[in-house]
Amino acid sequence: MYAIFKNGGKQYKVQEGSIVLLDKMSLEPKSKINFEEVLAISSRDNLKVGTPFVSGAKIEAEVINEGRGKKVITFKKRRRKDSKTKRGFRRDFTRVRILKIVG
Repeated sequence: MYAIFKNGGKQYKVQEGSIVLLDKMSLEPKSKINFEEVLAISSRDNLKVGTPFVSGAKIEAEVINEGRGKKVITFKKRRRKDSKTKRGFRRDFTRVRILKIVG
């Protein structure tokens, strides 16, 4: 059984027990959250697709921790122009464990 839900403008495909990195939500570890914006639920041969969301469906999850990802460096160099830029970026995330898919 899997489900597809929407959070922060992105879509995630999850199963029960899977761990997902979401955009930072400023929540305490071990706190429970519910995702109501479920786009699709599949169980064996049955697929429910919502327009826009599946009615009565929700995903229960538990926050594991929050952190920052690895640094990504963008480096631009224009040859023969003596022009270059270097920037770094680290994504803040919330690590979440999916406990239950209700639908």
